[in-house]
Amino acid sequence: MLRGFATLNFYAADLEAAKAWYTELLGLEPYYQVPGGYIEWRLGDYQHELGIIDSRYAPAGATERPGGAIMHWHVDDVEAAFERLLAMGAKEYEPITKRGEGFVTASVTDPFGNVLGIMYNQHYLDMLGK
Repeated sequence: MLRGFATLNFYAADLEAAKAWYTELLGLEPYYQVPGGYIEWRLGDYQHELGIIDSRYAPAGATERPGGAIMHWHVDDVEAAFERLLAMGAKEYEPITKRGEGFVTASVTDPFGNVLGIMYNQHYLDMLGK
């Protein structure tokens, strides 16, 4: 039934600030934009989609606090990525945690209140044949 990750969407009350922050973090411009409503990047080995939606379009009852599932993006160096995120104004949500041989996670809340997970994941590298 579930065939693969398609798009991860975050919300931001200040869409332009979120665009600037994520453009700096990712080192690339969004490939798709709906003025005043939505921004999207394709990134990584599989060109996964990361979208930012203006908070005005959040579902009724959506919380403004971090919560729920954490999507972890593979990074080659968790410590360096974590330090960069903190230097850019993100706040620690979960510290760097070794989960077992070849698996290290951490997460932050971005300046817009979204949880951004990072992970060194040996399975991810195995799938790429690296």
